[in-house]
Amino acid sequence: MSGSLLRGLALRRRCLTHLPFLAAGGLKRRPRMAALCHAYSTTEDSSAKPIGRYPVPNKKDMPYDIVELMEEVERKTGFLPNVFKALSHRPDEFRAFFAYYNAIMNKETGQLSKADKELIIVATSAANRCPYCVIAHGALHRIYSKQPELADQVAVNWELAELGARERAMLEFALAVCRADSITEQHFARLAAHGFDREDAWDIGAIAAFFAMANRLARCLALRPNAEFHTLGRGRAAPTT
Repeated sequence: MSGSLLRGLALRRRCLTHLPFLAAGGLKRRPRMAALCHAYSTTEDSSAKPIGRYPVPNKKDMPYDIVELMEEVERKTGFLPNVFKALSHRPDEFRAFFAYYNAIMNKETGQLSKADKELIIVATSAANRCPYCVIAHGALHRIYSKQPELADQVAVNWELAELGARERAMLEFALAVCRADSITEQHFARLAAHGFDREDAWDIGAIAAFFAMANRLARCLALRPNAEFHTLGRGRAAPTT
């Protein structure tokens, strides 16, 4: 087995530990194969609202590595987040998007917790008016932090949210990057006062910058969040209608 394939498999195993809307790393080009399960397609259920502006390809027409990842996410999560379906319209961009997502969200170094990273995404996505990312990553923050209300507070008005001093400094820096402010040594000093080093600052900035792109793309695609996100991590059953 080649060294590059071994590295890809190792990366994939690491990424599979990430709860619960993972995007496994090490995506490789493989021959297209027909899948045996149901199709991912905007036409498979004519009664359902489309997930966005662009069509989702039929599963049998997708590259095998993408089908494999989507099936794995759906098995582990219980549903497939719509971002996977939307990006499958462009396989090369799907691979690039999730490769960088994994690099910044699943890294094993630094002082940012999973909850910290999700809170950064909620705050910056709210500033960029991206409903998909606010709702999806708000759900992830609730799961990781076990705090059912904080993400909602941050999405509405982060300045009034019940944040600790460390979280507030982290979001101030993230939002400065999000707004494309001029980043100065004072920004780094404020982070350092709360225990963040310069590598942590890079991590915060990279997450804010990547999701600034993701927010704009999601809005361009009119990407609609899955209904399942709304009740995840709230500690109560989904309401019945």
